[in-house]
Amino acid sequence: MAALEEGFTLSVVPLGAGPGGLLGVEQSNKTDQFLITDSGRTVILYKVSDQKPLGSWSVKQGQIITCPAVCNFHTGEYIVVHDNKVLRLWNNEDVNLDKVFKATLSAEVYRIHSIQGTEPVVLFKEGAVRGLEALLAEPQQKIESVISAEEVIKWTKFFMVYRHPVLIFITEKHGNYSAYVQMFNSHILSKYTLLLGQEEKSVLQSFTASVDRKFISLMSLSSDGCIYETLIPIHPSDPDKNQRVVRSLLLKTVVTGNARNGVALTILDQDHIAVLGPPLPASKECLSIWNTKFQTVQTSKELPQGTSGQLWYYGENLFMLHGKFLTVIPYKCEVSSLAGALGKLKHSQDPGTHAMSHFVNWEISQECGLGSQNSEPSKRTLRRRKIEASVQPEVEASKQLLSTIKKDSEKHIEVELRKFLAIKRTPDFHTVIGDIVIGILGRCKTEPSFYPRNSLMQLIQTHVLSYSLCPGLMEVALEKMDVQMLQLCLQQFPDIPEAVTCACLKIFLCIGDDSLQEIDVNMESVSDYSDAVQDEQMEEQTELLQNGFNPEDDNCNNCDKEFNEKPQDTGEETTSCPVKPKKAALLNAVLRSAYSEAFLLPHLKDIPAQHITLFLQYLYFLYLKCSENATMTLPGTQPPTLNQIMDWICLLLDANFTVVVMIPEAKRLLLSLYKFVKSQICICSELNKIEVSFRELQKLNQEKNNRDLYSIEVLELF
Repeated sequence: MAALEEGFTLSVVPLGAGPGGLLGVEQSNKTDQFLITDSGRTVILYKVSDQKPLGSWSVKQGQIITCPAVCNFHTGEYIVVHDNKVLRLWNNEDVNLDKVFKATLSAEVYRIHSIQGTEPVVLFKEGAVRGLEALLAEPQQKIESVISAEEVIKWTKFFMVYRHPVLIFITEKHGNYSAYVQMFNSHILSKYTLLLGQEEKSVLQSFTASVDRKFISLMSLSSDGCIYETLIPIHPSDPDKNQRVVRSLLLKTVVTGNARNGVALTILDQDHIAVLGPPLPASKECLSIWNTKFQTVQTSKELPQGTSGQLWYYGENLFMLHGKFLTVIPYKCEVSSLAGALGKLKHSQDPGTHAMSHFVNWEISQECGLGSQNSEPSKRTLRRRKIEASVQPEVEASKQLLSTIKKDSEKHIEVELRKFLAIKRTPDFHTVIGDIVIGILGRCKTEPSFYPRNSLMQLIQTHVLSYSLCPGLMEVALEKMDVQMLQLCLQQFPDIPEAVTCACLKIFLCIGDDSLQEIDVNMESVSDYSDAVQDEQMEEQTELLQNGFNPEDDNCNNCDKEFNEKPQDTGEETTSCPVKPKKAALLNAVLRSAYSEAFLLPHLKDIPAQHITLFLQYLYFLYLKCSENATMTLPGTQPPTLNQIMDWICLLLDANFTVVVMIPEAKRLLLSLYKFVKSQICICSELNKIEVSFRELQKLNQEKNNRDLYSIEVLELF
């Protein structure tokens, strides 16, 4: 059960506050002290327990504060931005903001975030994020544009996830909403398009969010009066891709649609949210607490003087504007239980609050509304049965499948899994699939003969798994030498450890072509690899790659002479693909996988020399294939890029050069690579020589605006 206690007034809103109410309420470095920023010129520090101000600071007349003041928990200083670009830092001893530290930034600031455990971060209106220290070191640094010109940031929040900061912000463009998640430990920015589903014409009016181990739970209050939930993964499956997430209905008609003075919501704990807004079209504005687990409103408090549609929550206090007063309302939320949700628990209430136990009407096709408080027990029982009936099949389906996995045959598991995957996906689909994979792998360990390969392939193809969600999956595939499954995992898992990637590479290189004939391998990344390119064509292509460079230069001429003097004891060389197409497809999956060079290099040293030579030959072949067209790309769907090919050549040579240089079979290959690198050095040298000339041309081009309509110019290049 939840209860709202008697509120108290903290302050009258300063005269400088605009019609939008307050800019923000932020916690100071002491638990009961808060920074109140109005939408004009003033920041006030309040001590809530004493209900009195401790300090007040204002910017000059004509200036305006444009984002809420925050506290730097590392230094105890306060930070605010006025006029969009001017950042100020001060402490309790300072009196005049005009005399404190000032930094003028190069781009407009949307919000400064500061929480315990990390340095403050600055979010700019164009979507870029900077740490405060890096920004103060170079205030005029260039700020890139992350979002498009027509996108507008609507809401943002800062979290700590396992001691790592995470920032989420929501943007709107032509009625379409997107969520951006910035991971600071990995410097990954992921974009998610919020699919509105059936409520396409509704406008999202307020947002709130919470975070757990795997997901950010984003809740949005829509203009239709309903609250929707979107689960956004913290670790995306494909960070570079614009992913889509679907909103699901959480609570129906918590406020009236199109409320005049705005609405707001905030998450209080795992099962409770606070909602600010009128519940009915003709009613006054209310502050209510809802139980999301049992779909009931627990308590409500009328606010007859109206609000600004803003709501802040810290500790066990809710902050809001009630009329012209900043009001603090303490609240209590007990552990969620069915008895509490139904109003059966005994508790004391303050006058002015109403205990409510209304269930949401779950029949979506009927009119929106709340149940009557005085409903007969039989109706309440019937409604509860409807709720249980709507939730029960999804829960039972996953539990029943897990039970089937423990005891039934592989064929029967495959059939039941196919039925389960045909059911409509729920928001926790990622977690459920992970649990199913773990259940299968657990039985594989206890029963060596048990290996439901088809079922595992179906689960991987749901595109919701990652290595961290089921680390044992690739281990089992490596033991079974299941190259098809390994290829699929490499293509879909973004977080595979380098040791596992290298283990896959070893298997792909050592497996025989005869063994691959009967295996169904994805060949999309391989196309037109069978054509042989003769040595003469290679020489022509080498000349093309020089991009107009004159080979008569002394350095490059010496390079050519060195190679012309080498004995041609290996016979005429052709550049046909050194591996069969299926093995090429497997190796391409390794080339496209993510890795860290520092962690991958030690594992590459364990690969046998003959396999390293084969892999280098294949990489060199891919490079020559890239060189056959002007775009420097390979044919096929999602083939390796030129950068990936070159990076892997460098990695292999760094890890195994002392071994490869001693192998006679690799001699011609190393010479070819050496000649290629030498020619590239010559090209870079010539480009550096003309760089100064291009700079002068650029300066002249910039000065053209100062000249008349007609002029004669003579440019001399030396």
